[in-house]
Amino acid sequence: MLFHPTVLPPESPLLMKSHHIALALVAVASLSALGLKVGQTPAEQMQTFASAYLETLDENQREITLEKFDSPERVGWHFIPKDERKGLLLGQMNDAQRTAALRLLRSALSEAGYFKANRIMLLEEVLNEMEAGKGRWERNPQRYYVTLFGNPGASGENAESNRWGLSFEGHHLSLNFVCRGNEVVDSTPQFLAANPATIMNETSVTLGKGTAVLSREEQLGFKLINAMESSQQGKALVAEEAPAEIRFAGEPQATVGEPEGIAYSDLDAAQQSVLKELVFLYTDIAPEAVAKGRREQIAADGWDQVRFAWAGATKPGIGHYYRVQGKRFLIEFVNTQADPAGNPANHIHSVYRDLSGDFDLPIQ
Repeated sequence: MLFHPTVLPPESPLLMKSHHIALALVAVASLSALGLKVGQTPAEQMQTFASAYLETLDENQREITLEKFDSPERVGWHFIPKDERKGLLLGQMNDAQRTAALRLLRSALSEAGYFKANRIMLLEEVLNEMEAGKGRWERNPQRYYVTLFGNPGASGENAESNRWGLSFEGHHLSLNFVCRGNEVVDSTPQFLAANPATIMNETSVTLGKGTAVLSREEQLGFKLINAMESSQQGKALVAEEAPAEIRFAGEPQATVGEPEGIAYSDLDAAQQSVLKELVFLYTDIAPEAVAKGRREQIAADGWDQVRFAWAGATKPGIGHYYRVQGKRFLIEFVNTQADPAGNPANHIHSVYRDLSGDFDLPIQ
């Protein structure tokens, strides 16, 4: 059984609360249970499921799904609501096709990453209920799009050097991957968001009151800034007021300047441990082999290269922001917007970026 998001009538017995969703996701927690060979790399797993997904599509759907690898659409990304996006809409697929598409997404993420992505999609049900269906944008867990760039099924002499890409995107979710041969060579931009950050009221849909999809990302940020002495906070604080948005939203590359904030070396051992735990929340959205590569790259560059910056309030309910920047990665987190019910600072945006080149692009 593979859980896939769908809009069900309120009386449907298939409407499951959060703990039931978790049980349903166990069915795809182990990729080996889906018939993959032991020892396959994440790129090989993705190739297997990309090919299987394409086989479920008719000619018109394949044309919508497939783009050339060098298409400018490949580096076009955003998380805002849109009337149209690149790729094939989950809502335009039958059950078998939707299952195949989500198996592909699962192969590109860790278990924790897929669980978060799934819940972000299900938050669209919550938004639809809170807005009473009267919002400017359609709120639907099936309003997410799958695009493949290049030829994921290449074999023979061209397989080792073949590059292909995957985009899975919709409101508050943009996941982008590039594979070359049996290696995932890039997996950014990686954007996840949550509105409401915490569901404050009872609901009649899948996710219930108290659900907080990205709570750990927020809690660890608060834990770190509030564990600092005043002199440390003075180094970490880069602005009294949090910015309205993450930087470089929708841009193919994040053109950062020198890192700001407090250096890793200026933290004590306990604070350093919290900072690492926070960073690993972002690196570990990817499958373990890819996440391990991310973590090893940070260690190779040196944790002393890493800085943590904070802006805004140091308690919930008031706008706050942090970023973590190393030699080759950038994390940003912002919570300044209200949810549809007016609860302040209850709308999270977060992103992980590759400063050596998102989308496997060279830095200009």
